[in-house]
This record gives sequence, C-alpha cells and structure tokens, in this order.
Amino acid sequence: MSIAPRLQEMAKVIRLLITDVDGVLTDGRIFYNAEGVQSQAFFVRDGYGLRMARQAGLRTAIVTGRLSAAVTHRAKELGITEIHQGALNKLEVYEMLLQRYGLTDEAVAYVGDDLNDLPVLSRVGLSAAPADADPEVTTRVAYVTTQVGGRGAVREVIDLILKAQGRWKEFLEERGPASEEGRPDGGFFLTSRRGMLQ
Repeated sequence: MSIAPRLQEMAKVIRLLITDVDGVLTDGRIFYNAEGVQSQAFFVRDGYGLRMARQAGLRTAIVTGRLSAAVTHRAKELGITEIHQGALNKLEVYEMLLQRYGLTDEAVAYVGDDLNDLPVLSRVGLSAAPADADPEVTTRVAYVTTQVGGRGAVREVIDLILKAQGRWKEFLEERGPASEEGRPDGGFFLTSRRGMLQ
C-alpha cells in the first residue's frame, strides 16, 4: 500500500482508533431467528487488526448507536474495554474519550459509514469510511478504503496507521498477536446473542 504524504502525516500521530459497528465492523445486516435471537457476522481479519493495533500501543474503542449483546461479546473477545452502545449522540462520547485520555482531535482516527458518524468524522485527525459507505460520508472523509464494511475495511485503516508509524514490519518479522479464533485465513466468525434495537 502506497500512502499519500498528507495521509501518512495524519496517520503517524494517531493514538486512538474509534470504529462504528453496523456497516463498518459488520456488513450492516442483522439476522433474527423465530425466537428473536440476533446474529451478526464479524470478519476475522478486522479482529486480528484490532489486536495488532492494541499490541502496537494504540487505544481502541467502539461507538455505536445500537444496543447489541453480540457486540459486547465480540468486544470482550478482542480485549476492547471502551465500548459505547446506544450512543445517539456520538460526539458526546467522542469528547468524553478525548478528555479521558488527554488527547487532541489530531490523535484520533474514526471509521464510520453513515450520516450519524459525520459529526465525529469532521473532527478527528484521520477520518475514514468503507468503500460502500453512504456517498455523503465518502465525499467528506480523508480516506475511503478499498474494502467494504464487514470485509476488511477496519483492517485496511489499521494497516495504514501501522505502516505510517513504522510498526508494520514487526508484524511481518514476528508471529504478531495471537490469532483470536485460530482463523488467520480471514474467514467469518459468527456470534449470536439476544440483542435489542435502540
């Protein structure tokens, strides 16, 4: 991946990565069975990337407008402690995270795909969106991934940041973070829990 100089400068100073869920960590679809049990599919390479980011010293957070036990379960698997669900005002959560960790806008990357992500995307140092995000979003972010939501978009942003910060080679030369589900091939991990829509 060749990184444009301006994008590299943005990525070099990132210390916190925040991601939305629906349409970003998933493909946006939600499945329910007859008993109302909710299922969402999460891409293993995105999860592996989030582990890499944490190993490289980046903080990670999830901010989503929905409430889902499946998301809680997935975040716990990945070791993400900053998980904020039912966030109808994502900007308020964002400002709280800035204060909690003593960060400026420039030190934060955010990956979002829809209109409710725009208030945060307009503030952060590195704004990114999946290839299939809402057109209003893709025209306003610094980086549009080649991958779609739920199929490696978050991993692509993480790779960009690690390369810009000179941390990428250590994951090639070493074994890197332990594979979460033993699926380094990028297959799907499906988690199903009872969830609630906000």
